[in-house]
Amino acid sequence: MAKRKRTYDEINERIRKGEAVVVTADEVTAIAKESGVEQVLEKVDVVTTATFGAMCSSGAFLNFGHSEPPIKMTKVWLNDVPAYTGLAAVDAYIGATELSEREGMNYGGAHVIEDLISGKRIRLRATAYGTDCYPRREIETYIDKDSINEAFLFNPRNAYQNYAAATNSTDRILHTYMGTLLPRFGNVTYSTSGQLSPLLNDPEYLTVGIGTRIFLGGAQGYVAWNGTQHNPSRQRGPNGVPIGAAGTIAVIGDLKQMSPRYLRAARFYGYGVTLYVGIGVPIPVLDEDIARFVSVSDADITTGICDYGIPSRQRPVVATVSYAQLRSGWVEIDGKKVRTAPLSSLAMAREIAEVLKSQIETGKFLLTEPVARLPLTATVRQLAAGGEE
Repeated sequence: MAKRKRTYDEINERIRKGEAVVVTADEVTAIAKESGVEQVLEKVDVVTTATFGAMCSSGAFLNFGHSEPPIKMTKVWLNDVPAYTGLAAVDAYIGATELSEREGMNYGGAHVIEDLISGKRIRLRATAYGTDCYPRREIETYIDKDSINEAFLFNPRNAYQNYAAATNSTDRILHTYMGTLLPRFGNVTYSTSGQLSPLLNDPEYLTVGIGTRIFLGGAQGYVAWNGTQHNPSRQRGPNGVPIGAAGTIAVIGDLKQMSPRYLRAARFYGYGVTLYVGIGVPIPVLDEDIARFVSVSDADITTGICDYGIPSRQRPVVATVSYAQLRSGWVEIDGKKVRTAPLSSLAMAREIAEVLKSQIETGKFLLTEPVARLPLTATVRQLAAGGEE
């Protein structure tokens, strides 16, 4: 008997008719455990995946509109946070981790983005060198999301396929992008939504690719490219799931349509500012391979616990554990029971998966077939200090 296969057109037609069977990644794992992968393929059309965590490689392109007389902005500050202006006259890119020149680590680009989508007024200050076509040399005013022409989120690296957990072997507290790490293996932190995480449910990028429509920050967005540091060639487990950081995606969407519930600024003590981004990705169950991949559970996904006390790009792995172990609240390192804590929010990831499920079930969200697959080879290189001129 031929194996069942579906197409995007067939699934979208079922969505339009209100007939599509949509389940979250948590729900499909339970179905597979109880009834087997064959029943997943037979009964399920779409699986919704999600993550909500700190994604430093994020930011937004803004177009302010022209002043009278016009100005070619060469320096821009938004609420005293510098924005990059090496673009056209009134375009700028505000990076999530850029810090305020006045408030330092207490306020940054992520806060500007959250304030903007919350409807708050943002103080814009800009300077220029002046040209015949752009004679103005400075401007100071206020903007909001309704007064500017364009505002779109463009995040170069989001939704890591997997990521290492972190611990600290030294005798002092470390403040890192993995949170506060206590001395002498005092704790372990991790930042992945496990079996809900988008790329862990599609480890070979069979459905998640360039042009995939996604839930992004409360609006509909798209996968624009592979993310920076995309490294799918990492070691994989027997189920095809990478062990540690692997693939990433670059994403884009209309910032004006987003919600501060799913796009939030955060401060990591002693490290800096970051942006928590909510991403949901629908995975169509097209064939048996995809049905097997989306049935992955936290017990099937492993990662290494890295010692962040060693200041090296290749931090030593002190233990390899599953996400089921991490979520239990405790793991063992060298015979010592160590408490674990997530940096990403599983509750918010579950909420996003449910919201996306509802949008698909009610016909508000159709699936898009990727125009190209994500690369299956690594794009990661190591920077060598003191290279040739």
